Amino acid sequence: MEYFINCNTSTLAPHNVPLDQLRASHLYRRLGFSASVDTINQAVGQNAGTLVDSLVDQAINMPPLAAPTWADWTNANYPEDDDARRQVRNQQQSEFRLDYANGMLNNNLRDRLSFFWSNHFVTELDVYDCNSFLYYYINCLQRNAIGNFRDFTSEIGLTSAMLYYLDGVFNNGNNPNENYARELYELFTLGEGNGYTEEDVIETARALTGYVERGEVGCTQVTFRADRHDAGTKTIFGQTGNWGYDDVITILFQQRPNEIAEFICRKLYEFFVHPDSRDEANNAQVIIDGMAATFLANDFEIAPVLRQLFKSQHFFDDEAIGVIIKSPIDFYFNTLKETSFAYTDTTVSEMLNYSRLLSQELFDPVDVAGWQRDRSWINTNFIIGRWLTIESMLEAFYQADDEQFRSLGLSISGNTGLTSNNPDEVSRLIIDFILPKGLLNDGEYQKAYDIFRSDVEDVYYEGGNQVSWTLATWPAAPFQVYLLLQYLARQPEFQLK
Repeated sequence: MEYFINCNTSTLAPHNVPLDQLRASHLYRRLGFSASVDTINQAVGQNAGTLVDSLVDQAINMPPLAAPTWADWTNANYPEDDDARRQVRNQQQSEFRLDYANGMLNNNLRDRLSFFWSNHFVTELDVYDCNSFLYYYINCLQRNAIGNFRDFTSEIGLTSAMLYYLDGVFNNGNNPNENYARELYELFTLGEGNGYTEEDVIETARALTGYVERGEVGCTQVTFRADRHDAGTKTIFGQTGNWGYDDVITILFQQRPNEIAEFICRKLYEFFVHPDSRDEANNAQVIIDGMAATFLANDFEIAPVLRQLFKSQHFFDDEAIGVIIKSPIDFYFNTLKETSFAYTDTTVSEMLNYSRLLSQELFDPVDVAGWQRDRSWINTNFIIGRWLTIESMLEAFYQADDEQFRSLGLSISGNTGLTSNNPDEVSRLIIDFILPKGLLNDGEYQKAYDIFRSDVEDVYYEGGNQVSWTLATWPAAPFQVYLLLQYLARQPEFQLK
C-alpha cells in the first residue's frame, strides 16, 4: 500500500463551503467511528462550523458511563476460590468492554477522544488487573476527554490504574521510583528529551512520593501517606521548594507551556488529520503552531483547539481525506456504522475479538507508548486477517437478512437505484460512498462493476421490451450488493479513512 505524503497546504481559515457527501463522510469518519447513510445525507449542505460546534458541544455535555455494580469492589467482594474469582472478574471485564464499545459506536467525538487519550495516558489492564481501577480510569478519560488538559494530566496521574501501572504505588520517600516522573514528561506532556533533564526526573520523582497506601485488602483505591512522602527541598525546572504532586503539575505547566502545547497539538494533528506532520513540503507545522497558540490562549482547554481544527480548510482539504490507515477497531466499527446492518452485542463482541487478533485489544495497548497506529496496522498477516474477518462478518449479515443489502444500496443510490437500468451507474455510487476517495482509476472501477454485474446475465440490463434490471426490483440485487462489498473490503482503499 502506498504511504501517503502530506501535501496539504491549506490553512486554519474556516471552511465555509457547504459540506458535500465526501466531506461529510470524512468528518464523521474522523470525529467518530463513521455514521449511517442517513446521518451523512443530513450533513450534506450544512455549514461545517455549525455541525462541528454541535458535535463538540454534544461531546462536552455527554455523561460518562454509569458506574457498574462492582465499581468499588475490593478483593473481599469476590469469591475466595481463585478460579471462581477469575471467572467473575473476566465476566465483569467482558461486560464493561461491551458497554464501552457500544459507547464508541454511539457517542461520536466524546468516545473517539476518550479512546485516543487511552492511547496517550496509557495503562494496561493486564498489568494492574483490577476492575474497579479500570472503571475509574475510563471514567477519568471520559470526563476529561474534551476538558482542560492540565486538570486532566493532574487527575489521571492519581488514578489507581496509573499509579499501579507506572509504579507510583512503590514511590516511597526513602526510595523514590522514577518511572512515573519520566513518563509524565516523555510520553504525557513534553516528548522524549524535550525540555527536561535527568535531574528534573529525579527531583520530580521525589516530589511525587507518598501515593502508596493500598489498604489491607487488594484492589483498594490508592491514597496518600504523608509519612511516605519526601518532605525535603527539590529543584524542578529551576524552581526550588518543598514540592509535592500538585506543585509538580503547576510548575510543569507554568515553566513548559510552549513545549506542552506543541507536543499535544502535534499528537492531535497526527491522529485527526495526517500522520505526517514534519515534512517541510506541507503546511502541518504552521497548523500545529496555530493550534498551540489557541491551546495556550485558552489555558489548555481542549475544545477550542478541536473546534478550530475541525472547522478549517486544512481539515477538509482533499489531501486530508482517505490518508489514515484504519485501526482494527475503526475497520470493523466503520463498516458497521456505514452499512447500518442490524447487529447485537454478540456482533460487537466478535468485532472486539477480531481487533484483539489484529493486535488492538481494548484496555490493553501494546506498551507504555501505546499503539503506534497507521502503517503498524498493515503487514502480511494483518491484511489477510482483515480480509477473512470482514468477509465472515458480511456473510453473517447476509445470512441474517439479505434484504438489508438492497436497503443499503438504495439508501446510498437514492432515486438512481429505483430507476436506473445501468448497474455501473448504481455501483459507482455505492463504491464512492463506501471508499473515502473512490478507486484508483477507471480500470479499477471496471473490475468492481464486473463484480456487481457477475450474478446477473447482461441481457437483463438492456431494458427495452425485456425484463429490465433495477436495484429496487431485481430479486438478486441484495446478492449483487453483497458481492460488491466483499470485493471492496479487500481493496487498499477500504483500509483508509
